[in-house]
Amino acid sequence: MAVEEPVTGFAVAVVREDGRWRCSALDPGALTELDAAITELGKLRSTGASFGLLAVDDEFFVIVRPSPRGPALLLSDAAAALDYDIAADVLDVLRVDPPDEEDDSVWPEGDLEILADLGLPGPELEVIVGEVDLYPDEQLQMVAQRCGFGSEFAKLLDEL
Repeated sequence: MAVEEPVTGFAVAVVREDGRWRCSALDPGALTELDAAITELGKLRSTGASFGLLAVDDEFFVIVRPSPRGPALLLSDAAAALDYDIAADVLDVLRVDPPDEEDDSVWPEGDLEILADLGLPGPELEVIVGEVDLYPDEQLQMVAQRCGFGSEFAKLLDEL
C-alpha cells in the first residue's frame, strides 16, 4: 500500500456581507476532497457572496462557489487531476476528462466568470491563471486584490 504524502497549502473561505469582506481558514481536509470543501463552505451561513480559495501544494488552485444549483468551480490547471484527487473531483463534477499523461501544457477548467459579479471578469481571471511563473498563493493574492479583499486575505495567510 502506497503512503500518500500530506497535501500542503491552504483553504480559505471568503464571505462578503453588508459590503465588508471576511476571510477565514477552512479545515485542511478541504484541500484533499472537493466534497469536504463544499461542505465546509455550506456551513457559512451568509446572505452575501461566499466562496473558497484553495491553494494546493504550490501546484494549482481551485475556486469553489456554492450555489443551490451546485457548485461553480474553477481549476487553474486541468493536468493536476492526474496527481491530485481534489483536482480529479473538480473535473468529475464538471464532466471533463482529465488530460493525457503526455500533455504538459497548463490550462484552466471550469467557470472563468466565477467571480465576475465581484469585480473580476473572466478574461482578467484567465490572465491571472495564465501566469504560470507565479505560485498559486500569489495568483490567489491577485484575485483577492482585484475583488477588493486583498488586505484581509494577506492578513489571514500571515496567520496560517
